[in-house]
Amino acid sequence: MAPSAEHTPMLDGQTYVNGDDERSCQSGHSDVNGLHRFGTLHKDVQLYRANTGLLRKRLAPLYSESVTAKIWNIAARSLDQVSPPTSHPEYTAPGSSEYTYSSHEFWTSGFFPGSLAVLYQRRCLYSQHEVLANQHSPHVLKLQHACRWWSDALHSQAARRDTHDLGFMIQPWAQVLWELDGDRKALASLVAAAYSLASRFDDKVKAIRSWDTCFTKRYRFADPYQDFLVIVDSMMSKPKVSRRLVLAATNRGRTDLNLLYYVARELHDENLFKVATCHATTLMQSHVRQDNSTYHVVNFDPSHGSIKQHLTNQGYSEDSCWARGQAWALAGYAQTYGWTRDTQFLDLSCRLADHFLSQLPEDSVPYWDFHAPRPGPRDTSAAMIAVYGMLLLHQHLQGSTDRFLHAALEVLQGVLTTSMAPEAEFQGLGSDGLATANRGEETVLLHATINNYEFAPRRWADHGLVYADYYFLLVGNELLRMGLV
Repeated sequence: MAPSAEHTPMLDGQTYVNGDDERSCQSGHSDVNGLHRFGTLHKDVQLYRANTGLLRKRLAPLYSESVTAKIWNIAARSLDQVSPPTSHPEYTAPGSSEYTYSSHEFWTSGFFPGSLAVLYQRRCLYSQHEVLANQHSPHVLKLQHACRWWSDALHSQAARRDTHDLGFMIQPWAQVLWELDGDRKALASLVAAAYSLASRFDDKVKAIRSWDTCFTKRYRFADPYQDFLVIVDSMMSKPKVSRRLVLAATNRGRTDLNLLYYVARELHDENLFKVATCHATTLMQSHVRQDNSTYHVVNFDPSHGSIKQHLTNQGYSEDSCWARGQAWALAGYAQTYGWTRDTQFLDLSCRLADHFLSQLPEDSVPYWDFHAPRPGPRDTSAAMIAVYGMLLLHQHLQGSTDRFLHAALEVLQGVLTTSMAPEAEFQGLGSDGLATANRGEETVLLHATINNYEFAPRRWADHGLVYADYYFLLVGNELLRMGLV
């Protein structure tokens, strides 16, 4: 199921688009289940634009010195070691303030070097911005070195063909190093990862296999010849921008599909583009319900591509809507529209965002699953991924509606109000020029939830999480790039 010719890449790195105008995605969605409150919650958006200082004040925690201090405090500990780290921060256990580390082979390994990359990018591009003025920070070359040091062990992962998570593992840091520094080793890892990921595409299923096997306390899938598992997360495994379009709004954030689209453009490889678009098209039918909520896991029959069953691996139940899965989908389809300009992806992303917003509580911080008993754990990682996706939607729809900007700011404000960990601070600059931070809560955000599925082999809720912090940082850079702070 290759995409139609009008959506294939041109050799100059642009895309063919059809004659349809971009949709405002307003009709039929703006008043669903109380969603109207997001259309009026920031009546002063025009005031923000006239008086940027107002928004800058509200969003100040995004850019506080504490944020950099927390990331640098972790990074600096390994910089004097003989070898680069082979384990990376993943989460803080409930009740603990310190990170638990996972192997560099684990799917979350790219997010901490990715966080360093976002800070490096921030210092390279926005060091003179008012929100960053007069702050202690490691020298930009120290940030560059730390990003390379913490990502060094991950280059070896790019050629793996046993995982779909290469977008998350490679792109958050490699894209920045290639874009800012012309780092050829980083580019080589991006290219290797893209082709490794594409090798998992199946012509019968018309999708990229997510997991080869899966084991919970409720079900077991051990034979890839009998089961073909695809998860909604695969729409969002990381983004990047070509040097040629460094100011474009279409390719930010890192995902599996963005990895394919990005390398397709860098190498003018039409097949990678088609694989990514075919996967996105398949998941529109297999993972999205009629009410615009999403399934987490779909098991296909690999012999002929039909759906065998719908499951969850991290949500409340097969019939519920896992909040982070919904966020992955809305952001992933916003990114896919940015690459293809196919309005079916834009329309779907808007509908997914509308459903996400319609399920939020009064403080706008999502519960971990929209159908789980309440009160229950929240998930700030879902919140930040959704904020990022809605900022993309706002840019795609600019000139027709501000409602996704309003909603993104409301969710972000909810996180800033309820979920910031106690602050850290720089103790000063040592004689070697390295900034050192005091110990304390190691994550920026609290109240994330990795997995609260009752049959999960490991179950954690209400804690700090490396990719909640990564998307927090990414949103900060996106708002700077958009000129909103």
